[in-house]
Amino acid sequence: MSRTPSASSPPLPGIYVRLVLTALFWGGTWVAARIVVQEVPPFGAAFYRFLIATLATAWIVRGHEGPLPRLTRREWLMVGLMGLTGVFAYNYFFLHGLQHISAGRGALVIALNPALVALVAWLLFGDRMHALKATGIALALGGCLLVVSGGQPLALVNGEVGIGELMIFGCVVCWTLYTFIGRRATGSLTPLVANLYACAIGGALLGVAALVEGSLSQWPDYSLRAWLAIGYLGFFGTALSYSWFTAGVQHIGATKAAAFTNLVPVFGVALGALILHERLGAGVLLGGAVTVLGVVLTNRPR
Repeated sequence: MSRTPSASSPPLPGIYVRLVLTALFWGGTWVAARIVVQEVPPFGAAFYRFLIATLATAWIVRGHEGPLPRLTRREWLMVGLMGLTGVFAYNYFFLHGLQHISAGRGALVIALNPALVALVAWLLFGDRMHALKATGIALALGGCLLVVSGGQPLALVNGEVGIGELMIFGCVVCWTLYTFIGRRATGSLTPLVANLYACAIGGALLGVAALVEGSLSQWPDYSLRAWLAIGYLGFFGTALSYSWFTAGVQHIGATKAAAFTNLVPVFGVALGALILHERLGAGVLLGGAVTVLGVVLTNRPR
């Protein structure tokens, strides 16, 4: 069986609309997760999220790519590492971090992702570096420091950065690891299939942690609001958005599709203000704007 899906090319406006919606859904995950962690223990919330995501992704993969391929030992290792870094560890930092900081601030920290990936790709894997990209990486790192320090960089020197900011920076590190492991895995597997296995493996690890945490037995006590937020995280924030982003990469290329992720922190801040009535300081917003600008420059061709 072929591991590369055949797909007809949909109209470009439809692809762009889906990519904007994907950024909106990903921005919304910060608000949904902030709602969930006020009521549901982190590992329990993450387990139910990825239970929904795995089932929904399996349905999407079945419809688009047919039966799942058999994996080699190397492929099992790759998707296992993806599940460990991009699902289990990422959600540990993500949900624990949002117990301490606002959704909008977390979304601004995570905006550093593309710049850190580009920096690691240059340092460790020999990707090309030019002045514009280097400037973008420097701006993104500087902007992230402003966000983490609340607009007061000296707070970093004085050790005044909170556990929430450090946890969300842990998300950035986990996503960078996941990105490079995923590059290896998708050399022989389609992105959707690799993501499905990663969701299943990472979800299983989260289930074990939730069992130890004692949160699996508490599900009857969760409110409808919490369940709706978990459902949003699993379906819209994971399964549907990832499938749409993957389709966008296939049809317009990784560089153009990745440009839409610059909207994620913008939507995260806007939705945090609209739904949770969050207000961020001028220094944090400035840092977020500098981070996004740096990411845009990082992704621009020379």
